[in-house]
Amino acid sequence: QVQLVESGGGLVQAGGSLRLSCAASGSIFRINAMGWYRQAPGKQRELVATITTGGSTNYADSVRGRFTISRDNAKNTEYLQMNSLKPEDTAVYYCNAEVDSGVYGVRNYWGQGTQVTVSS
Repeated sequence: QVQLVESGGGLVQAGGSLRLSCAASGSIFRINAMGWYRQAPGKQRELVATITTGGSTNYADSVRGRFTISRDNAKNTEYLQMNSLKPEDTAVYYCNAEVDSGVYGVRNYWGQGTQVTVSS
């Protein structure tokens, strides 16, 4: 089994910054792609950003230029630096990771979610 634990959410004023972290632990041989998703009230979960093992990144148009995804492979941790936050960024943010657990196979895991609230 693998657990993803997020931290770093909170309340911030528009224009402010937050940094989310997501640490993976458990039966990990290798972590492939990692990513962040978000879900606002009454809306579907949407992709925010992804990063490959080699560091290639992809961003939603709505956050490109304001958010930066990164990872520390030695610590099995990914990060989301969020700058110039807007009220429309308010959502529960979920981390995601595709984990190769060796003999246990490859599975997709989700964190428990962390609330980000941006006030105007």
